[in-house]
Amino acid sequence: MSALISQDSLSIQNLLVSIGGSAILRGVNLNIRPKTVFCLMGRNGVGKSTTLRAIMGLLSADAGDILLGDTSLNKLSSADRARFGIGYVPQGREIFPHLTVEENLFIGLNARGRKRHAADIDRTFELFPIIKEFLHRKGGMLSGGQQQQLAIGRALMTKPKLLILDEPTEGIQPNIIDQIGDAIKLLRAEGEMSILLVEQYLDFCKELGDDFAILERGAVVASGEMKNLNEDIVKEFLTV
Repeated sequence: MSALISQDSLSIQNLLVSIGGSAILRGVNLNIRPKTVFCLMGRNGVGKSTTLRAIMGLLSADAGDILLGDTSLNKLSSADRARFGIGYVPQGREIFPHLTVEENLFIGLNARGRKRHAADIDRTFELFPIIKEFLHRKGGMLSGGQQQQLAIGRALMTKPKLLILDEPTEGIQPNIIDQIGDAIKLLRAEGEMSILLVEQYLDFCKELGDDFAILERGAVVASGEMKNLNEDIVKEFLTV
């Protein structure tokens, strides 16, 4: 399976999702190219997080298909999608506050069914050195920015081929935003995974993204290479 993931894109085709009888996603189509950073953008409440949760199997689709290469993920559980090679950092981070930093990290390995290797945790320390200092501290004792670094590090412990980040800069101090941005740049340069990023911070997206799509009322209204995200599109669909 991993060979398939590394060679092929994630494709979302005509995805429809309803919550409580209300249509949230109305025929979303996306294509995330291998080894790129894809930014999914839009104002609040347009369906960005819903799209990510549907990809992870945390929400059921009414219609449409989610493909990794030629393989449909629709019938896979969220746990099986993680084993298939998708790492997910949800909005709000969702670390385990009563477990230590080390225990939180190794839960990531269990999600993928992988054994512990020193290289895995050393890689996380390289990207986020502060985590090493707090290895035996409870996750709930960390600052919001440190918890975000821990959540990303936990997802990376699975060695994903697609890393999904839902608003990683939300409520984070500027110096840690810079560290997270540097980590994303390094991961992209290494070329071992694709990154799907939901982010409100426009400059962050412009600096890191290769491609973009903008959602409005549950549908894609603009997409393309990041260099083609012009001021007219920003004013129409992103400016509050």
